[in-house]
Amino acid sequence: MLQDAMLYLAAAVIAVPLFKRLGLGAVLGYLVAGVLIGPSVLQLIRDPDTVLGFAEFGVVLLLFLVGLELNPRKLWTLRVPIFGMGGLQVLATTALVAGALLLFGAPWAIALIIGIAAVQSSTSVALAIMGERGLLPTPGGRSALSVSLFQDIMVIPILLLVAWLAPAEAGQGDDGHAAFSPLAAAALVGGMVVVARFAMRPLLRFIANTGLREVFVAFALLLVLGAAMAAQHVGFSPALGTFLAGVLLAESEYRHELNIVIEPFKGLLLGLFFIAVGMSVQLSLFVEQPLLIVGATLAVVALKFALLLGIARVFRLCGQDGVVFATVLSQVGEFAFVILTAARANGSLPAPIADQMNAIVAASILTTPLLFLAVSRVVMPRMNRSQAREADAIDERNPVIVAGVGRFGQVVSRLLLGRGYGVTLIDHDPEQVELMRRFGWRAYYGDAARRDVLEAAGIGDATLLVLAFDDPGRVQETAALVRERFPHVQMIARARGRTEAFELEALGVPYERETFRSAATVGAMALVALGEHPHEAHRAQQAFVRHDLAMLAEAVQVRDDDQTLIGLAERGRVDLAQLLKREGLPDLDDVDGDGEPDNPRGRWSR
Repeated sequence: MLQDAMLYLAAAVIAVPLFKRLGLGAVLGYLVAGVLIGPSVLQLIRDPDTVLGFAEFGVVLLLFLVGLELNPRKLWTLRVPIFGMGGLQVLATTALVAGALLLFGAPWAIALIIGIAAVQSSTSVALAIMGERGLLPTPGGRSALSVSLFQDIMVIPILLLVAWLAPAEAGQGDDGHAAFSPLAAAALVGGMVVVARFAMRPLLRFIANTGLREVFVAFALLLVLGAAMAAQHVGFSPALGTFLAGVLLAESEYRHELNIVIEPFKGLLLGLFFIAVGMSVQLSLFVEQPLLIVGATLAVVALKFALLLGIARVFRLCGQDGVVFATVLSQVGEFAFVILTAARANGSLPAPIADQMNAIVAASILTTPLLFLAVSRVVMPRMNRSQAREADAIDERNPVIVAGVGRFGQVVSRLLLGRGYGVTLIDHDPEQVELMRRFGWRAYYGDAARRDVLEAAGIGDATLLVLAFDDPGRVQETAALVRERFPHVQMIARARGRTEAFELEALGVPYERETFRSAATVGAMALVALGEHPHEAHRAQQAFVRHDLAMLAEAVQVRDDDQTLIGLAERGRVDLAQLLKREGLPDLDDVDGDGEPDNPRGRWSR
């Protein structure tokens, strides 16, 4: 056991960082690591089934965490993609795959079993890829999750159909699922609702009040295991049971704590699951029957990809969202192993065909990270260029133009508009522009880094241009353009840090570092929290700000000399420590340092 554990951990620690570094993603790293240490290559692990059953618990934990993010109200809003897109995908995939096999002369029962197995997509692969790239909140990510959930729901009816095609022993079969009972299932769901609403919160509060984190961790795992076993007992899949438990706890005040506790176990077991899937790939079949295995894999992936793209269009999921949706669900998922194993166990699927299908399923899972990599690097950039819409026609002329209306630009615009100044708002993000319009702002879509857009906004007659982009490169590019072409226009820019401030200083553009003064204010609040008088803390804050601005002005002159900058920073730290000694703080109102207050009334006169 210890030797196997070391092999799994070593394979993950070596392969996953390497594949992440190459931009191929963690999922492919786990799968390749499994192939290498499995019985087909190095034979360090000879029986992947010994760990696959245990590692599948990672999928169970994953579905629980997904459920925690979907409260019942949010789940109800997804009813159309879950039952509409999911139902259409299940029916269309089964019909196309089974129909193609019938054309090639396969018996109808075998064709139907393979067709319903091909319906499944890998929830774990899809969620891992989308989570790794932050795509879950997007329309494509939500739709992919919805279809995956419907596929999970369909596991039980599919297993019942497999049993009907070639009945096995009554009761619990070799697949580990009990015979499905509608009454027992309804009782389980009702019981989970009652427990979650009336008993779970007091129980979680009692466990949390013990102050023993290990007890809370143990209870969280007990909760997930209990939901999985209860679901399996009535014929549901364990993953579906834990998903329902997560949904019912999504509005609990302990949701975040449960997420934090379960996440490490989920990540480790999910990685182990991918390694086990990689080990189950029989490379000998690729050597003995390369055209069949590789050809069938590419055919089923291409068919599902095209089908899912069509479904995306039917449900008006276009552009990049549709491509993401089709890509992450294009493989045949891990629940196909369960379906094929059940069919093989009850004699409805011959062993050689089952082995071939297992190889095709595993190979299809291997294709998804590579396909997503190709799509994200080749297809999506071209889509961005082809889908770029024309800039809006700007039909107003104002003395002020604000370029970039995110959180920074909105604050500036509200202040100017509140004082009665006319402001033209421009942003290159169409979703941000639409959001502003929904809240009653008159905003325009366009790239203010382009001269034609600035001219359309009336830059020639404007008095002031505020550069509030979130991209430092765009800020500097636009500042240089306006300084060259429209030198009469005043500019004020947003800088994210000292590096951007150097460039703006060199261009002679006034700027404000977006977090500098707020961070200095928090520093003063920290001094007060440590027991200093508010007036003394405020004096220290102002002295710190003056010192930093002086150091920045000096650093601009040597910004291209790293060694000089490092020496300047070291000297600045020493000077600052001496400056901020309590007895040496300068007068609050002596901004220019001449020993006389610049404001006789003082800044604390209010």
